[in-house]
Amino acid sequence: MLRDIRISCAPHISKPLSTRSVMLDVIIGLVPAVAAAGYYFRIHALILLAVCVISCVAAEWVCNLIRKKSNSLGDFSAVVTGMILAFSLPPALPVWAAVVGSVFSIAIGKMVFGGLGTNIFNPAMVGRAFLTASFGMLMTTWMVPATINTHMRKIAPENMFDSRTQATPLAWSKMALKDKNGAITYNERQFRALLTGEVGGSLGETSVIALLLGGVYLLIRRTISFHIPLAVLLSAFVFATVAYLIDSDAYVQPFFHLGSGAMLLGALFIATDPVTAPLTRRGMWLFGVGVGTITMLIRIVGEYPEGMMFAVLLMNAVTPLIDRLCKRIPAGGKPGG
Repeated sequence: MLRDIRISCAPHISKPLSTRSVMLDVIIGLVPAVAAAGYYFRIHALILLAVCVISCVAAEWVCNLIRKKSNSLGDFSAVVTGMILAFSLPPALPVWAAVVGSVFSIAIGKMVFGGLGTNIFNPAMVGRAFLTASFGMLMTTWMVPATINTHMRKIAPENMFDSRTQATPLAWSKMALKDKNGAITYNERQFRALLTGEVGGSLGETSVIALLLGGVYLLIRRTISFHIPLAVLLSAFVFATVAYLIDSDAYVQPFFHLGSGAMLLGALFIATDPVTAPLTRRGMWLFGVGVGTITMLIRIVGEYPEGMMFAVLLMNAVTPLIDRLCKRIPAGGKPGG
């Protein structure tokens, strides 16, 4: 027998949602990060963003043409993939490498599964993983922000320090951890640099303020829910706090981990991808905790200074299992109830 079902007057959907409107909201949410990247990395940021977006759009158009499918460029998902990929790349990356990563993101990370809505993994992270595996040196060569060095000197892995600030905060903490020298205490100016974005790193992950502005916009618009971002940040904070309490000389402060690297970019714009994330609230909590925990495991225990890309891809792989574990209850209750 069916349980009581609440019936209310139409309309039942308070806000019209479509793939196009969702992607437009994400693009708008990324605008502050675009502005910060343009300010700190100048022409390099604009070129990398343009190349990734154009390459992703062109790759999707070609894939649709080969598969004899209707044009899907109007949903702007390829534009979002290009922007996310560009934000996860070093500003010094050559144009040809950005093109390769963009084409791989769309062709292998998205279209080979059947297009938007059927892909298992986040396409931008698939492209970045391919570039990391194929061009390790290029993916670990950074630029000092233009506000520090107008000549935009490149910082390679063997030369991680600038006269005024470190090239990549996470790389500095990882090197200090390996050396066991305890030289990873951050002062007020360095924390302020993390907030504004005046640090080396990937194109769109350096400015905490810009990413938070975009994330708040998406939350207000209800384009994303708070469950995954909060789960990612809380689990990462707890993990970092435990490590810091165990040995404060070897591990950096917990808030440093939340503001550095791809933590905010991943929590607000990558892990919340509706295609590759779980459907239920309980599933979102599990997914977010998994992303935050794996990220911190890699940062603190692993060889890489950053783990967001690997964490998202690994949790994407178990999303179908999470959905099976956290099934929705159908209207009227469970069968036989």
